[in-house]
Amino acid sequence: MTTLCSLLATASLPESPTARLDAELLLAAALGKPRSYLHTWPERIAPREVATAFAESLARRQRGEPVAYILGRQGFWSLDLEVEPHTLIPRADTELLVEAALACAAATPARVLDLGTGSGAIALALASERPAWQVCGVDRVPEAVALAERNRQRLGLDNARFCASHWFSALAGERFELIVSNPPYIAAEDYHLGEGDVRFEPLSALVAGPDGLDDIRRIVADAPTHLDAGGWLLLEHGFDQGPAVRQLLEGQGFVAVASRRDLGGHERISLGQWR
Repeated sequence: MTTLCSLLATASLPESPTARLDAELLLAAALGKPRSYLHTWPERIAPREVATAFAESLARRQRGEPVAYILGRQGFWSLDLEVEPHTLIPRADTELLVEAALACAAATPARVLDLGTGSGAIALALASERPAWQVCGVDRVPEAVALAERNRQRLGLDNARFCASHWFSALAGERFELIVSNPPYIAAEDYHLGEGDVRFEPLSALVAGPDGLDDIRRIVADAPTHLDAGGWLLLEHGFDQGPAVRQLLEGQGFVAVASRRDLGGHERISLGQWR
């Protein structure tokens, strides 16, 4: 008979700072229990079906598949979100975009747009923090829109909505006080595309032309048509793209242009106010 702690002790995963955490998350999921259960009852006997399911999950992780895709969920902000392989995995760095957006507008009624919403992470985080806001999330991938809507329904956030749109294509005539986006921003030949979890994520949500800025250029150019006077545009971008994104914002006529640094000290988002 195999105990839970024995299963963890013999789990074989590629060496990484998160290997132990990965194994614990996968075993907890196989048990249908919270991770804390493993530390409270380490000597419990693992049922055969649990050991089998755990072994199958470990094999997927050994092949490099992200834990979030194996589990089908990922934590973001204060939310537990369903995720699928046709959307990006929400990451902690993107929480900086949420923080900055919350600081740009008051908690009074406002219309907010999340471009390229994916799982709905940013839109739903904003909606959860600002009940008076009406948040719209758009994505050109129908499966992503359906996923975001499932997350919205499960979280019970009635001040959010999702629809299919390639950036602003389905939003003619609509204006917002705040527009946020975590668009594709990786260069087509970037070697990072062949490393880690990114290998399993959709290229269409990652790559944006030779320098990674094609989608950001389009958003910056089109956003003024959909921003109220005094409204803000906030964009996540690559760690070395801050100067280029600020230049694009200033060239389009945005004011109060600035960048914010992530926990690693890298410029991760840039923002500007429409005059």
